[in-house]
Amino acid sequence: MACAAALLERSDAPHASVLHDACGTAPAAPFSDAQLARDAISALIDEAELTPKPALVDRRGSGAHRDLDLAIMRRSARTLEPTFVALARTARRRSEPSALLRAELAHIGRAGEQQMMDATGGSNAHRGAIWIIGLLVAGAALDTSSRCSMRTHIPGGPNHLDTSRVCTLAAQIACFPDRFAASSDSHGERARRRYQVGGARREAQDGFPHALDVGLPALHRARAHGLDENAARIDALLAIMSTLDDTCLLHRAGLAGLHAGQRGARRVLDAGGSSTAAGRLALDALERELLALNASPGGAADLLAATLFLDMLAHRTASRS
Repeated sequence: MACAAALLERSDAPHASVLHDACGTAPAAPFSDAQLARDAISALIDEAELTPKPALVDRRGSGAHRDLDLAIMRRSARTLEPTFVALARTARRRSEPSALLRAELAHIGRAGEQQMMDATGGSNAHRGAIWIIGLLVAGAALDTSSRCSMRTHIPGGPNHLDTSRVCTLAAQIACFPDRFAASSDSHGERARRRYQVGGARREAQDGFPHALDVGLPALHRARAHGLDENAARIDALLAIMSTLDDTCLLHRAGLAGLHAGQRGARRVLDAGGSSTAAGRLALDALERELLALNASPGGAADLLAATLFLDMLAHRTASRS
């Protein structure tokens, strides 16, 4: 497929990579199905607990959400662990992107979404994250599987897992149509059609650029400048917000909400980031504006979780090298 083929050019881009134990009949512990699922859940919970986030659920409260709080977000994330295990296992078994794999993953994802809704009393805590993080989990499982079976053909051999390639494989899966999906009328899909933006589907098909090319570099820059981890993650969220056409903002407040989120995030970063006095004042002003519009940057939050997941893959085995 055209969009999947175009992404092959990015598969050896210079992004962080992680080591992988020598291949055997089963994947090594750092990238087992269970460990990938645990990393996915940790990324979702870390994103939810990160404070202060503008108009999002965090340790202070519910932000612009009336049906969500931190306890629900944590419960939702933990409920999804078996779903992520199943996604990784299925991808590893199929070993390459295909229409069949896309259909199988979609079936697992829809079942996981229903389990999430049951656990949260109907609150849509992580619908977008199931799609985004689920594809990345599948991409990571595919990458370790392919490196074991083609160790002489993949740069780095079986001892490296490259975040760019993980995103490329996940994107190739996303480029196949979901043949059994019912017509979607979700909030994000309605906003995507109305405002003619790409949404989560295009983000995935393009290889997760707001995680790989925006969130991760922002996180690394902040750490390099000596920021503590909390501030570094807030600034990574703001970097994503500043350029993302967030369908959550569009759904809740239209173009006014989107522009408020993008401009406000840029003002915080231009003031030196969330760790500076001027940046914190700008962050407080951004939150007040979004709350007044009843708007929440949920799409950016999902992509921050994706950023944290990719970062975990890198750090897990970098520490073993």
